[in-house]
Amino acid sequence: MALALLCATGLRAEEETVSLFNGKDLTGWHADVPRMDNNADVKSPFIVRDGMLVSLGTPPGHLITDKVYKNYRLDIEYRFPGAPGNCGVLVHASKPRALYQMFPQSIEVQMLHENAGDFWCIEEDITVPDMEERRGPKDRWGINGDKLRRIRNLTDGSEKPLGEWNTMRIECFGDRVDVWVNGDLVNSGHNATAGSGQIAVQAEGSEVEFRKLLFTPITEPSLKK
Repeated sequence: MALALLCATGLRAEEETVSLFNGKDLTGWHADVPRMDNNADVKSPFIVRDGMLVSLGTPPGHLITDKVYKNYRLDIEYRFPGAPGNCGVLVHASKPRALYQMFPQSIEVQMLHENAGDFWCIEEDITVPDMEERRGPKDRWGINGDKLRRIRNLTDGSEKPLGEWNTMRIECFGDRVDVWVNGDLVNSGHNATAGSGQIAVQAEGSEVEFRKLLFTPITEPSLKK
């Protein structure tokens, strides 16, 4: 059965796990890098190297799936091979360049070194327990501009030492987004304002290697309300 049909029907299909990256090229993905718009000499920051998907970090932009997904588990293995820095995986991505003429409308799952698992609201929103403690004063919450868009994660010390491989699991089901880093539950949100969309990887200043991007349709979340 085709993956697209599985996503649409929500059939239980854990055995249908597939890789979103084929290890050879960027088939199934497209880059959105503003600096490439009018300058043919600017090269994409997204490459394939030694069987891995690599975000070189600059110029800034996003690598976005061609397909739209919902109700899934995404298992990722990544590392910063050099200097620590910033990156992220965006879920429920839709309108391109919706924020700062750069970021697609989405919910970002942060990979910034020592902050993996934070949520960033990008023209979409999500709710977590202890919102004021983790997001700041309620009157400053928002999804764009200078509003408080960051929702801090639940743990410290879940990431591996620099240069080692980290695992990240993101589950999106209905209005929920749950995140684990190296087996630790680091964030759990509900009431998301989007429940489907594209998946995107960032180029945001630092080189990041991805050796696994596995997608599995699910029929229920691992965590119960």
